[in-house]
Amino acid sequence: MDTHTTDTADTPPAKPEEETPWLTAGEQRMWRAHLEVAKLLEYQLSRELQPHNLAINDYEILVVLSEAPDHRMRMTDLATATLQSKSRLSHQITRMENAGLVLRQDCPGDRRGLYAHLTEQGWETMQRVAPDHVRSVRAHYIDRFTPAQLEAMYEALAPIATHLRNLRGRS
Repeated sequence: MDTHTTDTADTPPAKPEEETPWLTAGEQRMWRAHLEVAKLLEYQLSRELQPHNLAINDYEILVVLSEAPDHRMRMTDLATATLQSKSRLSHQITRMENAGLVLRQDCPGDRRGLYAHLTEQGWETMQRVAPDHVRSVRAHYIDRFTPAQLEAMYEALAPIATHLRNLRGRS
């Protein structure tokens, strides 16, 4: 008996290879450069946050909370804003609570809802680390472009971000 068979009634038929819109050499070159830059930039920015005892995800959460009204946000909204699963965010917030950077607070009127709230220590950490982080972003990314290239990059990337947010249901 074959144990590897699957029910294909719900599976669309595979497209013939000639129907696949393969990337051209130029498209492939651009796509791979994009992936490499994204990975290398995140690696470098993460390295430069290490002396502050922060991971890149910690810093992102500090930024989002620092910009939120009252420096707090519902956990579900914070998960959406940081592109993390609720479970992963919960673990991240636990580590940040243990470091004194954030607190979880109950949501009035919602027994199951929780807020993540930036503590005074979290706010002070954000203020201390942000100048170094901005210098890193500038040195490793922004200053590598001319003003015209920056505008062109934004014009190229903004519609992609909008498209992907819409796929997630968050425009």
